[in-house]
Amino acid sequence: MAESAGGREIAVYLPSSYAAGEAKYPVVYVQDGSYLFESSIEELEWKIERGELRELIFIGIGPVNRTDEYTPWFAPALSDKFADFGGRGAEYLSFVTGELKPWIDARYRTSRRAEETGIAGASLGGLISLYAAYRYPGVFGRIGLLSASFWYPGMLGYMRTEPIAAASRKIYMYVGSAEGIDKRNIQSTMVPYTKEAFALLTDGGFSGDRLRLEIEEGAGHKAAYFIKRFPEAMAWLFPAETGP
Repeated sequence: MAESAGGREIAVYLPSSYAAGEAKYPVVYVQDGSYLFESSIEELEWKIERGELRELIFIGIGPVNRTDEYTPWFAPALSDKFADFGGRGAEYLSFVTGELKPWIDARYRTSRRAEETGIAGASLGGLISLYAAYRYPGVFGRIGLLSASFWYPGMLGYMRTEPIAAASRKIYMYVGSAEGIDKRNIQSTMVPYTKEAFALLTDGGFSGDRLRLEIEEGAGHKAAYFIKRFPEAMAWLFPAETGP
């Protein structure tokens, strides 16, 4: 269903059992609107039916200006064909945590525990999701990073110097092995920088059962690959409960 909050479009997906009971559900806040989950609903629901994935509420957040909102600090454009990266990520995440999340929690039966609150995105959407993990450890306990833009100037340096809370949190990372091979700028570092980010998170305290990196052979930086991988990411971050 479509909603509106803070002057932007919000897409809400409720699990099939939502209307029939009073249970509270984990929530995943997804960047770039609803395309990641709307395009993979059949696969997500199939995983739920097979007992691989918990029932989830998905919140798709429509961007206003993604190159500003999904970047943590200013950086010059990669070419004169594009605008500079505005670096308004902190302001955007303040909206998500301070306005949108309380609004969603008031309207829907959500679990408000960090362990049951996720944030996910692809490309720059993955970058801002990781930044959210650093800035709001008490809010987001499950982080999905699909081809996150670890090439962004200063990001690896930030990860080297800033502590990250690892306890009770999980991070899923994905990148295609062909990402960046056709680039002649810093984006050519997609794969090696993703591997370095994985190593930094490991050094930061994320153990094997709390951090996962999947590298898909031959996959490029395309939405079709992000959509394909999204259900797997969710199933790893929110596996079905198998009992007490």
